[in-house]
Amino acid sequence: QVQLGESGGGLVQAGDSLRLSCAASGRTFSRYAMAWFRQAPGKEREFVAAITWSGGRPSYADSVKGRFTISRDNAKNTGYLQMNSLKPEDTAVYYCAAGLLGSKTNSYDYWGQGTQVTVSS
Repeated sequence: QVQLGESGGGLVQAGDSLRLSCAASGRTFSRYAMAWFRQAPGKEREFVAAITWSGGRPSYADSVKGRFTISRDNAKNTGYLQMNSLKPEDTAVYYCAAGLLGSKTNSYDYWGQGTQVTVSS
């Protein structure tokens, strides 16, 4: 079992940066790929970024490529999403997930509760 908890969300202005953290409990976090998804009001949950269990092969949605960076520190059981040059359309609840590598929600068995990111124009 893996339990995940996100932190680091908040209200920022367009162009600002935020770093989200995903703290994992359980000894098996390092066995799983990790991903970030987001869900805006009235929209489906969408893929943002993913990374392998070892921190390799990062992949990104086209909408965030070049602005967001996913990483993890297995020694700290923590994953990160560095978000730069934020735009109002990045406003959403951000979720971290652990499971098999992929861009679909059903690739991931474990989910955090989400953290709100709001970007004002």
